[in-house]
Amino acid sequence: MIQEINPNHPEPRKIKKIVEVLESGGLIAYPTDTYYGIGCDLLNKAAIEKIYLLKRRSKQQPFSFICSDLKNLSEYAQVTNYAYKNMKRLLPGPYTFVLEGSRMVPRIMLTKRQTVGIRIPDHPICLAIVEALGHPIISTSATDPESSEVLSTPREIQDKIGYAINLIVDGGIVRGVPSSVISLVNDTPEILREGAGDVSPFRS
Repeated sequence: MIQEINPNHPEPRKIKKIVEVLESGGLIAYPTDTYYGIGCDLLNKAAIEKIYLLKRRSKQQPFSFICSDLKNLSEYAQVTNYAYKNMKRLLPGPYTFVLEGSRMVPRIMLTKRQTVGIRIPDHPICLAIVEALGHPIISTSATDPESSEVLSTPREIQDKIGYAINLIVDGGIVRGVPSSVISLVNDTPEILREGAGDVSPFRS
């Protein structure tokens, strides 16, 4: 099922429908500021397992997740003054920040080092979804499991992985590049992936 939604001013009644799908353990595809993502409720382990199966991904590689704002983020990660100052300057934006996870994060979402990858995308739809749900959603790129090709439109997502998705949120075509991934663990910045977003402030 494809749900069209205004990408700049998401309609509250449509956001409510999306949240109902997430609360029932469903998977959604949704637009971000970098690409279409596949997501589910962060606190639903069974739904997270479905995404691992769909992505054919090892449990040793946890997914990142989306928070609605910095206050929301601090519930799920250890945010030092240094990290807060840098993230406040750059978020919302096309970055994934790696931080030490808090006890609120399900174990399935933690790396061996007990870290998490967190995003606050500059996109009204995903921020509205997280805010209405009340806690984060998983964020991983919508890709074709056979070719690993990134899927840029709702129609492509429906054709390639529609069998596994309960709702596709249509916010238009998104042909972006991956987010930049930056670790701020121990207040020591490390660029793990250079993508969208300026990473020059973190170069040593």
